[in-house]
Amino acid sequence: MSKAQQQTFSLKKLPGLLKDTYTSWMAHEPFRASAVVAYYAVLSLPALLVIIINLVGAVWGQDIVQGKLTQEISTALGQDAAASIQGMIAETQGSGKNTLSTIIGLGVLLFAATGVFYHLKISLNTVWRIAPDPKAPIKKIVVDRVLSFAFILAIGFLLLISFMVTAAISILSDFIRDALPNILLYLAYGLDFLLSIGIISVLFGLMFKYLPDAKIKWRSVRIGAVLTAVLFVVGKSALGFYFGQAEPGSTYGAAGTIVLVLLWVSYSCLILFFGAEFTYSYAETFGHGVEPNKKAVVNEQAKIKGQ
Repeated sequence: MSKAQQQTFSLKKLPGLLKDTYTSWMAHEPFRASAVVAYYAVLSLPALLVIIINLVGAVWGQDIVQGKLTQEISTALGQDAAASIQGMIAETQGSGKNTLSTIIGLGVLLFAATGVFYHLKISLNTVWRIAPDPKAPIKKIVVDRVLSFAFILAIGFLLLISFMVTAAISILSDFIRDALPNILLYLAYGLDFLLSIGIISVLFGLMFKYLPDAKIKWRSVRIGAVLTAVLFVVGKSALGFYFGQAEPGSTYGAAGTIVLVLLWVSYSCLILFFGAEFTYSYAETFGHGVEPNKKAVVNEQAKIKGQ
């Protein structure tokens, strides 16, 4: 590591770093790992949305939050998929249940909603060449689930900020459109884009820093999170255009919504794992390193495979 500590990052080293990232990314079978997370995401989706709607809706209003989320889903997956997901949420929030079934239903919601983050944690551990310590106590599983729920709370908080910022910029844009030159309107749109990148970067940064069983410097996390956020936003627009033009879900009839969600989450995970590989390569190359925490060990098999 002493040699790595002497290196400093420069743009001319970026192509080599990206090449190493791509090699490691492919070696860890990102398409298989993304498919696994996408499967659990489909199972978690109704529960995750219900919890987010209730958390953010407590401040913003449930109807408004559900409307905004539906609008985002419609942009990403299409109106038919958004309508189907709305139906899932309505079924999950159905009334007329007794107290016992409500409590059981809440437990199922929490378990399902944390599932996708739990399996993201497993995949990120593999990407970063670490594995849970087999001697770790059983309570680690419970702690992992609690940490996964904490990420749901973080998503809710970031969504709340995003909604508030978007609303403020929308009001500002209306004022600029009526009273000021058009160039300022474009600046407002640019500010909205940069803030979106910033909020998504924070989410990815929190995932890289706290979700895996690893110790890593914030300096490495920040760079990897920003790169991942930029790739995610650009790719999301491209994927939304593809879904709008090709309508891949139409081939599957009633199952079209599930297929679209699987495709979208798989894409997102591919970007996430590439960003994690970049973060790992950056940390190892420029002297910060990624080390297992007290509850994990080095995964020699993944390390050899990634090299």
